[in-house]
Amino acid sequence: MIRGLQDAFGHALYDYLQSEGGRVLSVIERDDGLFDVDEPKNYFVEYQAWPPHQQEAMAYVRGRVLDVGCGAGRHALHLQGQGFGVLGIDESPLAVKVCKLRGLGQTRVMSVTQISSRLGAFDTILMMGNNFGLLANWKRARWLLRRFRGLTSAQARIIAESMDPYQTQDPVHLAYHQFNRERGRAPGQVRIRVRYRKYVNPWFDYLFVSKKEMEQLLEGTGWTVTRFLDSEGAVYIAIIEKGPA
Repeated sequence: MIRGLQDAFGHALYDYLQSEGGRVLSVIERDDGLFDVDEPKNYFVEYQAWPPHQQEAMAYVRGRVLDVGCGAGRHALHLQGQGFGVLGIDESPLAVKVCKLRGLGQTRVMSVTQISSRLGAFDTILMMGNNFGLLANWKRARWLLRRFRGLTSAQARIIAESMDPYQTQDPVHLAYHQFNRERGRAPGQVRIRVRYRKYVNPWFDYLFVSKKEMEQLLEGTGWTVTRFLDSEGAVYIAIIEKGPA
């Protein structure tokens, strides 16, 4: 569990909630020295302002839902309002607190690797906001996908958002792809951490994959992509169905 000064992401979300729409900024740092600014307000956006591919994805949700990396609860709260039973999980205690304050009924502080059948069976595993990336790397992704089979119903599906890392001409990103290859890592595997005020999250791995790579990664896990929902850019959502073991 992330605690205290490590919970930069959670503190940024909580401060934004308390500010009632004030300007709050955090920083995402990559291990090659690249910095980018993140705005916590993006985690509070209502359904009407979501991009079309995210709105479309909600039509594929069925049954009991597990929202992996729920953040401030934007997707979980929308689905709860539509009558779905939703459990939101996040390893940030303050993110989970924000979800509770905003009215999400079922929450747990836990990481994706702690998910088990003790949570009960799910019909939909939701991994929005590029949260397919929480699978971290190819080896862990395949292990977790097999684990997901054991805690889902026969007709379950995964709704997973990712970004094709190869849709870029930015020399900084292209150099990072090569940096990863030289380290024996996937080109779209990034190591990042979040900074906010005096808080710093621990380094963690986050995985971006192309559509072809996602299909390759799923081979032999008992899951198959049945549809891709495209955005106007490199981000896409995969509708992943459970198949024979």
